Amino acid sequence: MFKIGQKVVYPNHGVGMVEKIEPGSIDGVEQTYFHLRLLSNNSKVMVPKANLDLVGLRPLGAAGEIRQLFDMLKDGQIDTYKDWKGRYKQNLDKMKTGELAEVARVLKNLRLVSQKKSLSFREKKMYERARYFIVSEVAHVKNITEEEAEKKVDRFLESSIEKRTEMLEAAN
Repeated sequence: MFKIGQKVVYPNHGVGMVEKIEPGSIDGVEQTYFHLRLLSNNSKVMVPKANLDLVGLRPLGAAGEIRQLFDMLKDGQIDTYKDWKGRYKQNLDKMKTGELAEVARVLKNLRLVSQKKSLSFREKKMYERARYFIVSEVAHVKNITEEEAEKKVDRFLESSIEKRTEMLEAAN
């Protein structure tokens, strides 16, 4: 269970801090609420204890998970889809999980697509959210600035695109 002062990941929003855990009443329903402050914009969110799993709230990843994330970001394996509707739905479902690996798949896919053509407005927003989500968690786990985390993530994404290109050329 989460504790006051603990950093957590709130899917689609990024890293937050548990500021309070206390009972409260909304619309006459008494329950325990987790009060979070999202670190990206200082906004506050209340999540009922009963909904923690539903919203996908999870602890900040461990250092080992970030190493696995980096390995995945640079491996050259990128999901592709035949049409944009299928791609958008698949990516949206992955984003909703809030899992680092799933969000990384979205980021890699949209980065690849953006190299071939312009992303739609919605996909651009999704790409930005996925990128921020990963950069934010990397920065907090590795205790580095977001700028440093961005550089690392971008370097690994470029490596993945290069490896994918090499694999496709070798196959032809």
